[in-house]
Amino acid sequence: MAELTPVILCLSRAGEATAHRVAKALNAPVHGREGRVEKADVFFPNALDHARMLFQAGHPVIGVCAAGILVRAVAPVLADKRSEPPVIAIPDDGSTVIPLLGGHHGANRLAKVIAEALQSHAAITTAGDVSLGIALDEPPLGWRLKNPEDAKPVMMAMLNGQKPIIEGENIWGLEAGAGPVRLVTSEAPVEADADTLVYHPQRFVLGLGCARGCDVSEMWELVQGALAEAHIAPEAVACVTSLDLKGDEPAMIETAHRLGVPYRLFDAATLEGEAVRLANPSDVVFAEVGCHGVSEGAALAAAGSDAVLVVEKVKTANATCAIARAPEVITEMAGRSRGKLSIVGIGPGQHTWRTPEASQLIAQAEELVGYGLYIDILGPLAVGKTRSDFPLGGEEDRCRYALEQAGKGKNVALICSGDAGIYAMGALVFELLDRGADALGVSDAAKRVEVVSTPGVSALQGAAARAGAPLGHDFCAISLSDLLTPREDIIKRLHAAAEGDFVIAFYNPVSMRRRTLLAEARDILLQHRPADTPVMLASSLGRPEEFVRYRKLSELEVDEVDMLTVVLVGSSNSKLAELGEGPRMYTPRGYARKIDGDLAK
Repeated sequence: MAELTPVILCLSRAGEATAHRVAKALNAPVHGREGRVEKADVFFPNALDHARMLFQAGHPVIGVCAAGILVRAVAPVLADKRSEPPVIAIPDDGSTVIPLLGGHHGANRLAKVIAEALQSHAAITTAGDVSLGIALDEPPLGWRLKNPEDAKPVMMAMLNGQKPIIEGENIWGLEAGAGPVRLVTSEAPVEADADTLVYHPQRFVLGLGCARGCDVSEMWELVQGALAEAHIAPEAVACVTSLDLKGDEPAMIETAHRLGVPYRLFDAATLEGEAVRLANPSDVVFAEVGCHGVSEGAALAAAGSDAVLVVEKVKTANATCAIARAPEVITEMAGRSRGKLSIVGIGPGQHTWRTPEASQLIAQAEELVGYGLYIDILGPLAVGKTRSDFPLGGEEDRCRYALEQAGKGKNVALICSGDAGIYAMGALVFELLDRGADALGVSDAAKRVEVVSTPGVSALQGAAARAGAPLGHDFCAISLSDLLTPREDIIKRLHAAAEGDFVIAFYNPVSMRRRTLLAEARDILLQHRPADTPVMLASSLGRPEEFVRYRKLSELEVDEVDMLTVVLVGSSNSKLAELGEGPRMYTPRGYARKIDGDLAK
């Protein structure tokens, strides 16, 4: 996965010049504190919240501010140093650059680049960088460390004066010694241990082909055998590649996953351009897919014009494999990705109710698709990205567009409020994927993309949290919109929920033209539960204009409900209690009866 763009935070006018110099050097945006900074790409009201949000989304955070501010911002969400982005502090005058987190995961490298641009000093504190000028667990681009877990003891040995035995290319520029620790570079497999770090140059491309539905184990055994026969370390493979028609083949996707490398795709015309270099061209393959070779052609196309086949096509009953070698390590991937659509629920609005995974998927996306208001709510996370706004009522067009854009190899996020799988776009995406071409489905390319869903805080959860615990016992959700659901079905569900004595969350309770179903729902419920049953009306949850109020069921009026209101109707057991912090609505689950029963025993 590609690194996200760093974000430069500026908290005061005194640091603006420094912030913009850093931004120019890194080609990165400046986010400025509202009311304190004159010029910025994005403005924010609260530094701690903003820095924490960017960090959780995966952006490297470079603050032109006191280091303590960044420490306080990210400290509550620190979890895994192997996956967290860099955090760097710079004083207003730019006199020093201090990597606070992620030293061996890009922070030290970024700090050096920034220091050079500012003509200042990088205050690097990691021992290896200070004493030796290197980080053994951060090899040069295009190289892969086989055993990163052993980097620390080897580095400690070198810091204690041991000069390493160097075998192969000296990619660190170190003086060799007598060991006992060793630094080894090799294209072939090499045993690694606590005294031996092994680095593999990623010069090889694995080209794959297969019959539809090829078994993963058949493909994996073929690949392992080909690599072993050619004495190529799996860590020396830069990417797995194939024809774009195979973008959704589980065997190829899993092979790339097991090797820990990207999966890249080419169209048939591009692979046919490699026909003159193929060792085993096939007219049969050409007749089927439009190119004379898939595995060999894909390997050569991805490895470049100067690449050579080191493993000609080998095959099993259902799979083919070829390997090409580039003269230099591969640092930029040719071809395109499979394409990805992330179905993202952003919650009711405020970023503190948005999950870190949702923020990460949004940050990684190239294009954001959704109702314009929902994209606007993202604020800084949407800045600099392609956005495609769709109006209310354009749901199918919106989902189809998102899928087709992903089918071009793009990383697309479909933005929904609440949870994308609850009265939102998730179901429609999968419905489109499931439709046939004659039923207004989507293209074959769109059907081959990776689709992921991430949970969001639904409106019923947000409302319940504000109320207290009204969903403490059995509940259901009913949409009162008859645009997609026949009115008679809604009435049937209302009667069933009323008779079942469920707590009910009403979605889409009214619209400008649809005003009668909520009143009808109230009257149906009054046939089965008390007139004083508590009802919560929650509007614009999680936004500055949030408005929460309570009514008795018999006093529920349609005119005080709008499209942004969630209506929670209690069961016959729900309570509205005046407690220390004001009214609290809750539904007992029966613990009092359990306690009474236990006492009676």
